[in-house]
Amino acid sequence: MTVRENVANGFRIVLDGHRRSSLLSRIGFYVATALTLLFSLYPFYVMFITSISTNESLYSRDRGVIPKSFTLEHYEVIFGSGSFPVQTYFWNSLSVALVTSVIALVVSILGAYSFTRLDYPGGTLIRRGIIVVYMLAAITLVIPLFQLLVRFDLVDTKTSLYITYTVKTLPLTLYILWNYFRSIPVEIEEAAFIDGYSRLETIARVIVPVSLPVLVAAFLFSFKIAWNEYLFASVFLQSEALYTLPIGIETLDSAFQNVWGEIMAASIITTLPIIVMFLYLEKYMVEGLTAGAVEG
Repeated sequence: MTVRENVANGFRIVLDGHRRSSLLSRIGFYVATALTLLFSLYPFYVMFITSISTNESLYSRDRGVIPKSFTLEHYEVIFGSGSFPVQTYFWNSLSVALVTSVIALVVSILGAYSFTRLDYPGGTLIRRGIIVVYMLAAITLVIPLFQLLVRFDLVDTKTSLYITYTVKTLPLTLYILWNYFRSIPVEIEEAAFIDGYSRLETIARVIVPVSLPVLVAAFLFSFKIAWNEYLFASVFLQSEALYTLPIGIETLDSAFQNVWGEIMAASIITTLPIIVMFLYLEKYMVEGLTAGAVEG
């Protein structure tokens, strides 16, 4: 066998090995993707199927993955029962989540900018404190926050949720914007200063437009946290007229019997706004999460 033939056989063996490796990689990728989708989407499937199943099939011992009969009676109960004012709960959740997200975003823009552009005493301590607060479990904040709200007579008000939800979401939004603002070149701001912009005008006219994707991402994360929050609302709210959707769903257990269909229907109603927002703003989410990955 000549040298040329040996070299050709060697290349052929390497090429065959590369093809097999590539095929195995693709198979592994598809299997991993399928398993991820299965574990991610199956809970939503169960929630949806339960919400449209009749009570007979829902509590049947031989119930399969797909029920034998379907119904919308659980949604009719949710929307037609005076014991579960879903419209009131929905608007309470929406107003609290929107107000909280806007407050957290505005404060985070100013705070993150100060962390990256201004040098003042205690700045390092404040930044480390934010990370520590972000790592704390929410249950550790309940008693201190409750004592403050009692002192200022804010228990059982929406203001109590505005304050506590902002406390809960602010560390995350600050951390996201802080990491991104560090990647914005200082020269952009210096050019704005030369044009006569003040510090606040530079933030509003230069930093905010440049940071739009990451601002949308921070807003969505803050909104999601406030929308789904249960612990603080269950402690600070007493009037049913102020209940948010997570608290309202809990009341179903005492208002009805055999409530799993109604609970899953209410859960679908609670989940849909978040899903729609994330699907509609997915582009900004991806850009925002990757925006600060490259410096300069």
